[in-house]
Amino acid sequence: MAITPTIGVNHIHLIWHIKEGNLAHEVQRDFLKFTAQQIKFYLQKNDQELLSKLHVDAKDRKYQVWERNAKSIEIENDLIFEQKLEYMHNNPLQEKWKLCINPIEYEFSSAKFY
Repeated sequence: MAITPTIGVNHIHLIWHIKEGNLAHEVQRDFLKFTAQQIKFYLQKNDQELLSKLHVDAKDRKYQVWERNAKSIEIENDLIFEQKLEYMHNNPLQEKWKLCINPIEYEFSSAKFY
C-alpha cells in the first residue's frame, strides 16, 4: 500500500459494499486498524514530527490515527447513495477545507469517474 500524505487531508469518506458473510463493523474495524498501521509505519520512516502529533499513549495504543467510533451510515436505497456520493464529491469544496474549486480537481476524489 502506497500512502502519499497531502496537507489538508484529515479524514476520509468511503462507500463500500460488504460481501455477504462479512459483518460491516468487522470490515470497518479491520480497515481502520490496517490503514492506521500503514500510516504509522510511513510516518515512522518519513515524518516523525507529524507522527508525534498522533501520540496518545493510551492503555491499548501509543498513537491514534482515526477517531474512535467512526461514523457509519447504511445506504439503503439509490437516493441515499446519490446523496452521500454528492456530499463526498463536494466535501473538498466546503468553506472550511477549500481544497479545490471543482470536485474533479481534487486528487483523491472519485468525482472524475462519475
